[in-house]
Amino acid sequence: MKLTAIFINIFALVCLLIAFLKDNQKAKKSIKIAVKSFIRIMPVVLSIIFLIGLILGFIPQEEISRILGEKSGFVGILVVGFLGAIMHIPSIISFPLAASLIRSGASVTVIATFITTLTMIGTVTFPLEIKELGKEMAALRNGISFIIAIIIGIIIGVIL
Repeated sequence: MKLTAIFINIFALVCLLIAFLKDNQKAKKSIKIAVKSFIRIMPVVLSIIFLIGLILGFIPQEEISRILGEKSGFVGILVVGFLGAIMHIPSIISFPLAASLIRSGASVTVIATFITTLTMIGTVTFPLEIKELGKEMAALRNGISFIIAIIIGIIIGVIL
């Protein structure tokens, strides 16, 4: 994992260097935009990390394993399916959260369902979807996405 992170960072630095060589002004402008975006999203990311840390600190591993572990079955898939559907966590945070839950005893099946519903279903963005797609299409898209996420979880459970 460390090698991958090193490779990604080196690749990003090389791309940044190429951008500066190609057009210095555009590169500076893009860095300013990136820094502003980073500063804007950082409080949200830190609060989510803090909340996740509190939850994992207060809920015993045995309880996480019981609710989200291998023996949770279809009920565990549905529980995290609904949680993933209603939560609004950036994808970049969902993967470290998933790793923490797996270390705490959650099954890969349940975590795959959680990440799938988290990224496919837009409960928080539903009003915008209604505005852009219409009520019926937004509901249909979210409903089908939820069903597909549950099916993905079941298939992964069968395979593993």
